[in-house]
Amino acid sequence: MPRHVSKGALYGGRDPRDLPAYALSTASSYVQVPKSTLRSWIEGRTYDTERGTRRTKPLILAAAPGSLSFWNLSEAFVLAAIRRRHGVPLQNVRKALDYVIRELNVARPLIQEQFRTDGVHLFVDRCGHLINTSRSGQLAMKEALKARLERIEFDEHGFARRLFPFTRAEDPMSVRSIEIDPTRGFGRALLVGTSIPVDVVVDRFLAGESHGDLALDYHVAPTLIEDVIRLAVQTKAA
Repeated sequence: MPRHVSKGALYGGRDPRDLPAYALSTASSYVQVPKSTLRSWIEGRTYDTERGTRRTKPLILAAAPGSLSFWNLSEAFVLAAIRRRHGVPLQNVRKALDYVIRELNVARPLIQEQFRTDGVHLFVDRCGHLINTSRSGQLAMKEALKARLERIEFDEHGFARRLFPFTRAEDPMSVRSIEIDPTRGFGRALLVGTSIPVDVVVDRFLAGESHGDLALDYHVAPTLIEDVIRLAVQTKAA
């Protein structure tokens, strides 16, 4: 993994994108998958065999037990496109990822731009072969992956550096209302283009302040506040 990060001295020389920063509950809200699902991705699942109980390998190598890094968050964000919309069995996702790792010769393709340019078709083709999905199903899977990858900004070395979670339909052209950058605000979700933490906005709204009042106070468009609140409501309903 790259070591060239400004502010590196603040993190003991480690890349802040690879440090544990997000509890499962927080991460699940950003990637919009249940906490139990996310836990199974980083811990694996137990299953019974004739020889006893076994555990599957994790899909994501968490930065620390029960805590995800920004790069873990980005990996989960991409994987959610497959699991949420297409229900591909986890063992097939794992096999397809292992195939991409071998073909691209990278350890963690989901956080590298090379996955967007060279890896998506490899991943989808292998998944399609494993689950015998139709061509139209494979195309839909590619579009879902691309929509998520368009919400990730990569640095000059091709590694994920900023994430823009969805607040509306999973359309890559939909407005970007929230940004997550591990070098700003200690990695908290911020109103895009500002230093205003999303959780502060949500807390004020839940305390009774209106969209309009918050927009005026923060000097942002009311639609930006509405998008932030929408994500909070969706998260609580999930």
